[in-house]
Amino acid sequence: MSEPVTLQPSPGAPPRGLAERLDPQLALRRVTPRPRPWRWIVSAAVLVVLAQFVWGIFTNSHYEWHKFWPYFTRESILDGVLVTLKVVGLSALAGLVLGAVVALGRLSTNRLIGGLAWAYVWFFRALPLPLLLIITFNFSYFYPRLGVGVPWGPVFAEVETSSLTPLAIGVIALSLNEAAYAAEVIRGGILSVEPGQIEAANALGLSRARQLRRVVLPQALRSIVPAYGNQLVGLIKASSLVYYVSLLDLFGAVFVLESRHPESLVPILIVGAAWYLLLTAALSIVQYFVERYFARGATRKAL
Repeated sequence: MSEPVTLQPSPGAPPRGLAERLDPQLALRRVTPRPRPWRWIVSAAVLVVLAQFVWGIFTNSHYEWHKFWPYFTRESILDGVLVTLKVVGLSALAGLVLGAVVALGRLSTNRLIGGLAWAYVWFFRALPLPLLLIITFNFSYFYPRLGVGVPWGPVFAEVETSSLTPLAIGVIALSLNEAAYAAEVIRGGILSVEPGQIEAANALGLSRARQLRRVVLPQALRSIVPAYGNQLVGLIKASSLVYYVSLLDLFGAVFVLESRHPESLVPILIVGAAWYLLLTAALSIVQYFVERYFARGATRKAL
């Protein structure tokens, strides 16, 4: 039986702990970072400029801050905020569901389905949103009725397109547009999953549906959530275009209010900006916690 080998320090190397034995206080010393005075100088200058900017905003009489709160809580503005929330919520939900279907179509090995999904993404991403809203608003001119039935045969159910409300028209147009972008976000997230994960799932004999639900999506959502959260912020701003279809959302309420009270143009515009900032901030907070939830078990942390 061979004897255990003992590793010896190299010749000339100082014994371990020699510096500590020579100077016992050395072990208690703390490593201090190198002083960088320019960082403190630049930070102080930025804070001074920022404080001066904020002070100038709140002390400038042209902003008319005494009118801010009455307009901020005005009934027409609150109604516009409610309409904006309805449009954004319904469009985000419908766009996400339709975008997931289109994304799976783009990943399909069937050339017909893949081609149709690609054509959908190409068409609705290329079409400007104001133009899409106007086309949707005038859709009843080309197709007064839409029905479900046998092709060139009896119709089982139909709907009058002229009966669509401005809210429905706005949600349909925004959903069609949102689905095209959501499809690419979802497709990119699925493609970001390592191929080895799918190979391991195939080796375990998991079905395609189970692979997607238990292996691919939990990992893909780490990439999908930040990108789609950014897309939802764009949807909040894009919802202001529903004014084209005679829907008084937040932007429409601000536009009507400032046309009736031109002497209060500045505070009314500030109110509109403040509400959009609040909506975006609320969405960012929700996105932060959703990212943290799906980042569990990963080395990467949501900041």
